[in-house]
Amino acid sequence: MSDYFVHPSSIIDEGAQIGNGSKIWHFCHIMSTSILGNNCNLGQNVFVGDSVKLGNNVKVQNNVSIYSGVTCEDDVFLGPSMVFTNVTNPRSGINRRGEYSLTHLKKGVTIGANATIVCGVTLNEYCFIGAGAVVTKSVEAFALMVGNPAKQLGWMSKHGERLIFTDGKAICSLSNEKYILKEGKVKIDND
Repeated sequence: MSDYFVHPSSIIDEGAQIGNGSKIWHFCHIMSTSILGNNCNLGQNVFVGDSVKLGNNVKVQNNVSIYSGVTCEDDVFLGPSMVFTNVTNPRSGINRRGEYSLTHLKKGVTIGANATIVCGVTLNEYCFIGAGAVVTKSVEAFALMVGNPAKQLGWMSKHGERLIFTDGKAICSLSNEKYILKEGKVKIDND
């Protein structure tokens, strides 16, 4: 039996898997085939749809709906009232349940408050989506995206600090971790 907290106002459908140390706060609804990893934290009024998978240490702020087709790896942060879509061409009179597009958030992704993620994209490791941004296509690892439609403004470290590259190299001001920019992609310098 898992050891987790659920506020009495929340509904956890039978069959949902919830990892140890997770916290599910007021007025949440977790569907039966969803999986939450260890140490997840779901704020008030969060919906987790069927077949959604959240990795370990995923933080979901208030008023977020995570629809079928969304997968979040470990250490993902979903800001308050951010939005996922699950079909590209919804119509009230047409059932598109078999047409859900997959959206994948890799390790360490941050999405700011009120941002919108249009379905069918991959947000790569540690990318940072600014508040209110509208993401319509896949995002590179460590990229900082802002605006509508979202455009890349720069790069962010694993610790959420802006990276300033000189001759293809940068150092995180918080962690002193080194990064390399080569051919439009950033990676951690392990040398």
